[in-house]
Amino acid sequence: MALLQITEPGAESAPHQRHLAAGIDLGTTHSLVATVRSGEADTLPDEQGRHILPSVVHYAADGVSVGYAAAEHAADDPHNTIASVKRLIGRGAADVARLSGELPFRLKTGESSVPRIETAAGDKTAVEVSADILHTLRQRAEATLGDELEGVVITVPAYFDDAQRQATRDAAQLAGLNVFRLISEPTAAAVAYGLDQGEESTIAVYDLGGGTFDISILQLRRGVFEVLATGGDSALGGDDIDRTIADWLLNQAGMGGENDPQRLRRVLLAARQAKEALTDAASTAVEVVRADGSTWSGALDRETLVGLARPLLDRTMKACQQVLADAGLETGAIDEVVLVGGSTRMPAVREAVEGFFGRVPHAGIDPDRVVAIGAAQQADILAGNKPDTELLLLDVIPLSLGLETMGGLVEFIVPRNTTIPVSRAQEFTTFKDGQTAMSLHVVQGERDVVDANRSLAQFTLSGIPPMVAGAARIRVTFQVDADGLLNVTAREQTQGVEAHIEVKPSYGLTDSEIEQMLRDSASSAREDMEARRLREEQVEADRVLEAIDAALQTDGDRYLEPEERQTIEQARDALRAEREKGDDPDAIEAARKRVEQASEAFVARRMNDSIRRALAGHNVSEYDAGN
Repeated sequence: MALLQITEPGAESAPHQRHLAAGIDLGTTHSLVATVRSGEADTLPDEQGRHILPSVVHYAADGVSVGYAAAEHAADDPHNTIASVKRLIGRGAADVARLSGELPFRLKTGESSVPRIETAAGDKTAVEVSADILHTLRQRAEATLGDELEGVVITVPAYFDDAQRQATRDAAQLAGLNVFRLISEPTAAAVAYGLDQGEESTIAVYDLGGGTFDISILQLRRGVFEVLATGGDSALGGDDIDRTIADWLLNQAGMGGENDPQRLRRVLLAARQAKEALTDAASTAVEVVRADGSTWSGALDRETLVGLARPLLDRTMKACQQVLADAGLETGAIDEVVLVGGSTRMPAVREAVEGFFGRVPHAGIDPDRVVAIGAAQQADILAGNKPDTELLLLDVIPLSLGLETMGGLVEFIVPRNTTIPVSRAQEFTTFKDGQTAMSLHVVQGERDVVDANRSLAQFTLSGIPPMVAGAARIRVTFQVDADGLLNVTAREQTQGVEAHIEVKPSYGLTDSEIEQMLRDSASSAREDMEARRLREEQVEADRVLEAIDAALQTDGDRYLEPEERQTIEQARDALRAEREKGDDPDAIEAARKRVEQASEAFVARRMNDSIRRALAGHNVSEYDAGN
């Protein structure tokens, strides 16, 4: 006899069925995948019980290997073994070309702005390499859970800009993953420690990973998790400490200036092993094989390691100080400190962080796994497995977004460290009479002049009804979604014509470039103010010159006596001369005011006559009738 399944009206037919979701930490040196099972989040191991997957891909003519199998080829086949590809994702050919000397594999740049890596399996982009890593993690998760994933949360550095985030999404799509959301790595770490369960707290997340350093200040208020400010430096990480140790080893072995890729890989491996050994030991033995086959043997102690790493640690402390200033906080306002990244296992790092913030940092969860665990918890919520959870994560944009205006200036629409998702709008107008189109240039940065910022995209709004300059109303809206991806829409208000662009550039800003732009913004503030004033005066001078020339041509003979016209023209010519010199805003302003003063009576006569013509044949009472 068949049985009927009875459920409450409107309830799911399988109320205890869980939606399979995972959190992925796509890291520079290693990656992990985690999920929530039986209420607990944990990372998933491979068949050998290893939770960490090295972020390494080896491309051979007969196949592709990922992870540990790929890393085995790092020394014997460096050109086809791709590691630390996260440093390239979302970056353009020009940016990557500057790194070519630091990379053991071969880069190929052509007409495309997307750089490619030459391998035995063909040219590969950073997105494709990342997709191979993500595909391996997807297979691990689905083999463990026994079914396909419905979606994932992928973590990205807090400093990743729009292009880098979009490239990460593209890699996930290529790997066959449905991305619920991208969240910042520090936010995921704070969630992993359960710091979201409190009522109100301010949290600092110090993330020193393999290739990047991030410092973020988070604030929890009534279930809303908000990133107050973020900073960092991409030239800091375990990789950089390894290189510093490797340089020391090479000098000790009399091999300074060594450039053979295979030997460099071996020395880097020895440096990393020595660094890891000194986490627990006071000293460790090291060996370096020279080009002639002989071996140098020596020792590295913790005191020497601290001395080598000190300049890098000092730079992280400067970034911490800057991000606190951005958040408007002192160290005493920080309630909790969280450590993320394998490099924070170094005792010197933990001591430096504790000394700076004045409190013992959280380090109970494996710093390599904490980000993936937090991402898994967020994925579990977004999959619908915890409908009663009200945790809301709010990130911020790392750099201001704006538009180019006349004179090569920038009008900022969304300031840096604005919480996302966000939508901001501002109205603009036309510069010339009869203008029927407007070119919009979207930029990102902190400087007042366009040339000092990053160009994101350009598009054109056409179909603007012809009007006098300044009459059209064009509303430009910037929308940044929860993943930090940008859409810009321009709409002419009277006719409703509209144009928009989804900003998906093929390359992005690096963390160091963002940091440099922030430093430049602070150091160049006075220079930028002067440059903005000069540009503004130049634009205003152009407007006055164009208007007075048009008025003289149209009505000069009708309203002006020869002497008065000569006075106006002399003032106009003086303004044009100052404008062409273009280096003194005060002189341009004074010349412009002289033109306005000389033409004041002329302008008034033209306006009065225009009003008289408009009122001809009408009675004043007609205009009072509606009152």
